[in-house]
Amino acid sequence: MPGIEEHIRDCYIEFMIIRGHGIIVYLIWASLVAAALEAVFLGRWSMVFVATFTLLVSLTPAILTNRYHVNLPWPFFTGMVLFIFATLFLGEAFDFYDRYWWWDILLHGLSAVGFGLAGFIFVFSLFEGDRYAAPAWAITFISLSFAISIGAVWEIFEFLMDVSFGLNMQKTGLNDTMLDLIVNIIGASVGALAGLGFLKGRSKSGLPALIAEFVRLNRHFFKNFDKRNK
Repeated sequence: MPGIEEHIRDCYIEFMIIRGHGIIVYLIWASLVAAALEAVFLGRWSMVFVATFTLLVSLTPAILTNRYHVNLPWPFFTGMVLFIFATLFLGEAFDFYDRYWWWDILLHGLSAVGFGLAGFIFVFSLFEGDRYAAPAWAITFISLSFAISIGAVWEIFEFLMDVSFGLNMQKTGLNDTMLDLIVNIIGASVGALAGLGFLKGRSKSGLPALIAEFVRLNRHFFKNFDKRNK
């Protein structure tokens, strides 16, 4: 019966979310709470702010996905929380950006891959999952353009913050900006090409498999996927 099948599917999704979060995400959240409480006891108010802010930001994806009825595969959500933790908490509270020269490059690359995947999923959802509505190369190119645009906007944001408030988000200036843009293009290409692999039916493993899992969990956004893609 459709009602029973839908209930089983919802239970499965909830189980996957709880299982994935229980291993990594809940551990991160617990460490942030512990760090905030310890900082309160020691009177380190800057640490209290960073830990609390990181916790609130890491909760945002769960709130938004629930609000807009998006079912994230647990690797997606876990990756988002890990990225926020690495950027805000490790990067700022423990000075990873200054301690490790490659930390900023690594995070830029990972975020670009994520935006490439997000761009593909967004474009594919506009066609409601119909892979024949546009050439595969066109969907891939739009996804790539989306991710590169996000990276470019972020570099403009860093420039404006430095000019307006005297910050040092650009580090070494032009060299840092150009390196970030190059890394962004490489990461965005990885994410977009994963979408191309999915369109070509190569979704047995890796990032294309993650896209396939997202489509499977969110069929209400991809209504034409089953009709024309069997």
